[in-house]
Amino acid sequence: MDTKVLIIGACGQIGTELTAKLRATYGVENVVASDIRKLENDVVKNGIFEVLNALDYNQIEYLIEKYEITDVYLMAALLSATAEKNPAFAWDLNMNSLFHVLNIAKAGKIKKIFWPSSIAVFGPTTPRENTPQYTVMEPSTVYGISKQTGERWCEYYFKQYGVDVRSIRYPGLISWSTEPGGGTTDYAVDIYHKAILDGKFTSFLSENSALPMMYMDDAIKATVGIMQVPAEQIKIRSSYNLSAMSFTPREIAEEIKKHYPDFTIGYNPDFRQKIADSWPASIDDSYARADWGWQNDFTIENMTEDMFTNLKTHVYKK
Repeated sequence: MDTKVLIIGACGQIGTELTAKLRATYGVENVVASDIRKLENDVVKNGIFEVLNALDYNQIEYLIEKYEITDVYLMAALLSATAEKNPAFAWDLNMNSLFHVLNIAKAGKIKKIFWPSSIAVFGPTTPRENTPQYTVMEPSTVYGISKQTGERWCEYYFKQYGVDVRSIRYPGLISWSTEPGGGTTDYAVDIYHKAILDGKFTSFLSENSALPMMYMDDAIKATVGIMQVPAEQIKIRSSYNLSAMSFTPREIAEEIKKHYPDFTIGYNPDFRQKIADSWPASIDDSYARADWGWQNDFTIENMTEDMFTNLKTHVYKK
């Protein structure tokens, strides 16, 4: 049976680029993008698009049956900083959308689910350096609590009902093509824009706040990669640690100065500092590398080069 994909939350930070990759991989006619509203963007213009509320079980089920969907990528979520401002809605969206898709899979109507977790599942009591796959998880944010709970349910549905659900814990994600989406690590996207536009940047995290980061190309590679390997290679059904690099605001500023020598950075930590302080500084992703062959392509050096090349070519044309 051919792979037929439904992406829920296709217009978000990850969903936008994931949709393009999946259309290129499986064919435009085999990928259905969906989101809560119809935007004027490539996701809507370049293939099949449906308006979908991720909290509406019947609507999700209808689209799955209409398009004979085999694989669902559930990307709809309220991110860390945004979730803190609206905890009840964040819990509702992040948890019930997952239950809907898990229950549809339990009923045998789809074959595979991808559901993203996050480094937000860890908390202030977790070892911060080289955070292990199996460790203390006491998240202190609404987003982290929902993701940790989701991991437990994914594992439960696999063990109890044989649902083929696969997941990775995303670190901070950096992309040139989508705007920051309300995450604590989004300073590392905004800093590149400000370097080009203003030659200066004020960070909402302190200069030595190290966090695990990943270029969006690598995140998309991992997302599609974990879904393509045989089920027996997926040994962890909660969520896999995933890593590429770790850096501080000061370190990324130094890298930017190699391209813009006059660039300056200032620091004005806000409520997101507390969130960052509760997360790992670096991640051990050896299980992902061993089980399904994960390898990152980007480091801070070639990521910075690629960010500036694409921003100047596609966003700030001069």
